[in-house]
Amino acid sequence: MVDVLERNRVRVAGVPAGRPMLFAHGFGCDQEMWRFVAPDFEVDHKVVLFDHVGSGKSDLSAYDPEKYGSLQGYADDVVEICRALDLSDVVFVGHSVSAMIGVLAYQRAPELFGALVMVGPSPRYVDDEGYVGGFTRSDILGLLDALDSNHLGWSTQMAPVIMGNPDRPELAAELTNSFCSTDPDIARQFARVTFLSDNRADLPTVAVPTLVLQCSADVIAPDPVGTYVHEHVPGSVLTHLAATGHCPNLSAPEETTAAIRAFLSG
Repeated sequence: MVDVLERNRVRVAGVPAGRPMLFAHGFGCDQEMWRFVAPDFEVDHKVVLFDHVGSGKSDLSAYDPEKYGSLQGYADDVVEICRALDLSDVVFVGHSVSAMIGVLAYQRAPELFGALVMVGPSPRYVDDEGYVGGFTRSDILGLLDALDSNHLGWSTQMAPVIMGNPDRPELAAELTNSFCSTDPDIARQFARVTFLSDNRADLPTVAVPTLVLQCSADVIAPDPVGTYVHEHVPGSVLTHLAATGHCPNLSAPEETTAAIRAFLSG
């Protein structure tokens, strides 16, 4: 158990007997991205934060390119964390790629999870026949090539686009610093695993209450993607946020928290 918790820098706060909430960050980020949202739930929940292996202050020596060559490797870690902490009825809150990691973790161990919250989810980033993902395949390959050739330059260029909110440059600066601090080799592989993934077929398997939070003007997960996720997760709730960009947990934490609260109390 100690190895798991150290590997993923797991931190537990809040009410020990409260319903557990597990917050999972997106690509190029770490658990600090939840610092304006998670504390609000500590008054009545057991709050669990962690870093995906290869991100933040996780144990980089635990990074296995084969294991983390698919999102399933990250999902297996989520299940392992839940079991190490003896959690059940977990509310899994996943931002960006972690929304799909949550779906895969639920598939692996449905008995552990009671609800899913997907913040800016995308089951597939590349457009397909009858499906709008927001990017052509050449767009994604160009993005990955740019990341391969110049990690720092890519981070400096892409972070402001992903964050949005150009009138608040401090937000883009934080995301840029987070991207830049990630090990370049791990960032390259995680980017490929993320942006070339296709989890559309996994959505209908979800059989727990699910909230889809869709931001406005989100270039990574545009409106049609959120609608697609909502339509393919049975019984899910779709909430459109006024927040713009892809990271409402940083740019609009009050609105994000309120939406999650409303879902859980409903």
